[in-house]
Amino acid sequence: MKHIISPTDLTVSELNELLDLAEAIIQNPKKYANVCHGKKLATLFYEPSTRTRLSFEAAMLNLGGNILGFSSADSSSAAKGESVADTIRVISSYADICAIRHPKEGAPLVASLYSSIPVINAGDGGHNHPTQTLTDLLTIKNLKGRLNHLTVGFCGDLMFGRTVHSLIGALARYDHIKFVMISPEELRIPTYIREEILDQNHIPYEEVRRLEDAIPKLDILYMTRVQKERFFNEEEYIRLKDTYILDAKKMTLAKEDMLVLHPLPRVNEIAPEVDNDPRAVYFKQAQFGVYVRMALIMKLLEVEAC
Repeated sequence: MKHIISPTDLTVSELNELLDLAEAIIQNPKKYANVCHGKKLATLFYEPSTRTRLSFEAAMLNLGGNILGFSSADSSSAAKGESVADTIRVISSYADICAIRHPKEGAPLVASLYSSIPVINAGDGGHNHPTQTLTDLLTIKNLKGRLNHLTVGFCGDLMFGRTVHSLIGALARYDHIKFVMISPEELRIPTYIREEILDQNHIPYEEVRRLEDAIPKLDILYMTRVQKERFFNEEEYIRLKDTYILDAKKMTLAKEDMLVLHPLPRVNEIAPEVDNDPRAVYFKQAQFGVYVRMALIMKLLEVEAC
């Protein structure tokens, strides 16, 4: 039995197989409409979510399966003090596979240690968000045609942004990848990402403060919001939240084929006027999230289309 706690739980070969399956589902979704008939997905969301939870549920329903679960800690026995370990022991007798989101880093890993069904990390604090990473990789692969020979810029909250941390770790395994980190000093990429992933693997990267300086060289621009829920000091959040705003004027500096990705939700870091630019693919990215989660559920449950 396999769990997905980090994107690197999949080898590059397994990752490529998964993305190929997701693209096959995009081409012919009806072929996969009943492969999970009789199977149940439990969504254990201790933290608010729109896209991730609903895309997991849509993925399982699209595969012909069923769903159960909760959408906040307050509506679960966690409100009574039940541990993640005890919750997953119980859920393992109700469902065939589980997706868990938790504000505490490492909670999905703990769940996997006590689970008798596959556990998927749907986001744990500021640590990892592997299925968002799979979504991002599918978006890039499908629209760019490759996952190598790319210059990828990350802009905004690089300190607390788990989607950024996960995607850096995944892309670092492909050839000829370069990263450009665009953030204020207070929201720089964490030291462990720089030392354990970038420096250790000799991945070229640079850190800049101005989006305008970075955007002309990018193949991918990955925008992020400054996350209020990760700040202990509201004054710091207010001071930093509008540091970077991508607008039509800045887009004139970019390559004609640069893609703009965003894990959503967007607050005001991307002006609505950018939505009409064909290079803005963040809503298409959200749709790709359903297909890649369909592929992941199939792989973990070891089911195939007839």
